[in-house]
Amino acid sequence: MARNKLVYNRSDEVGIVLFGTKETCIDLSKELGGYKHVVVKHDIKVVDEETKDALQNLPRGTAPGDFLDAIVVGLDMLIKRFGNTKGKQRLCLITDAQHPLRDPPQGTKVDQVDTIADQMKKHDIKMDCIVSRESGVHHNSLMDENDQLLYHFRDRSVAKVVQVDTPTSLLGALKTRNILPVTIFRGDLELSSNFKIKVWSKWIMSTKAF
Repeated sequence: MARNKLVYNRSDEVGIVLFGTKETCIDLSKELGGYKHVVVKHDIKVVDEETKDALQNLPRGTAPGDFLDAIVVGLDMLIKRFGNTKGKQRLCLITDAQHPLRDPPQGTKVDQVDTIADQMKKHDIKMDCIVSRESGVHHNSLMDENDQLLYHFRDRSVAKVVQVDTPTSLLGALKTRNILPVTIFRGDLELSSNFKIKVWSKWIMSTKAF
């Protein structure tokens, strides 16, 4: 995805948040406390080689990963970076959703999802959620609860949820749209019997979509 943006969407800005890490390194934890085991690996900025390098050899998580904390951190980064600016802003969450989530200070976890979804709607932010689990993993009540929370984002019309069970299908789910110009007319524009101009007419073709 980062490579595609380097080639086709060079003005796109990307940030990277890791969760389930041993350490904690985010502004929200310093400001409000909590949000343990979440790290901002890469601040939001225009995609470059450093962005691609940041995605290479990501460490394997060694602590329980709270995906709601990660969503809040990513959402906070987008709002602080772009404010009320309207544009194509999105979160991309990749999780196995197999770990317990911390209880919110007030209300239920569903209430927390509603609060997050309200902020996403306010700032016109969408989310692509990819749940990656190997085939044959036995579902338990914890996983079912986490799945229902993710589907609640979908029901609030702020997210798409896709489940994958292999690295190959994960890569397929991460494919972004490549926009390529395609020539549909090439010829001469005749202004007079002695004056012609070579012209090309192009249209935009989407070759891949998420």
